[in-house]
Amino acid sequence: MKSLIKLTLMLFLGFAALMLAFRLSGLWSFAMIETWIETLRGIPPLYIGAVVAALLVVDLFLSVPTLALTMLAGFMLGHVGGAVSALTGLLLAGIAGYGLGRAAGARLLPFLIRDELERRAARQAFRSNGFVMIMLARAVPMLPEVTSCLAGMLRMRFGKFLLALLLGSGPYVWIAAYAGSVSSLDEPRPAIMAAMGISGFLWLSWFLHHRLQKRRIGRRP
Repeated sequence: MKSLIKLTLMLFLGFAALMLAFRLSGLWSFAMIETWIETLRGIPPLYIGAVVAALLVVDLFLSVPTLALTMLAGFMLGHVGGAVSALTGLLLAGIAGYGLGRAAGARLLPFLIRDELERRAARQAFRSNGFVMIMLARAVPMLPEVTSCLAGMLRMRFGKFLLALLLGSGPYVWIAAYAGSVSSLDEPRPAIMAAMGISGFLWLSWFLHHRLQKRRIGRRP
């Protein structure tokens, strides 16, 4: 498990450095996203959905406020339209991350972890924990991108990866888009309560998973 944590932290730091570089360069900021969204008002919903999905795909490389953007999609497109556009973007981002990890893994993994035994330990740990990691990754910023790349790099079966991604992202966007669809500038409480509820549930799930893993390890002879 230590090898997997080490690999995860390395990828996490890589994504964080990339995001910081773009922020410092002035090429990317939350203010830019707000400006783009504001210009969408009045255009056909199909184009709004496409822009939302594209922004969430960009989240693979640059940190985008996923929960806020999904709620905004629900506010502008309605519950179903917002959920579909957000889920499309998250799935495409996840698949792209998986593909990048798969393509670069053969060369990148030995560079990040030089010891063969550690690499094997990381693969074994991801086989045991990767499915849950992908499902609950939205509790932490940038962790969804990291786990998608890890899944490709450590050769998780694509069908299993996609199922974990759907189980993690589907309910997330459905609840967030609904909260956005019933919220307004005058009544933001549904969006606020949903954001707190989603974050709290994901963190509680991580805590329970960690406790269960510790008990399993403690029972081993």
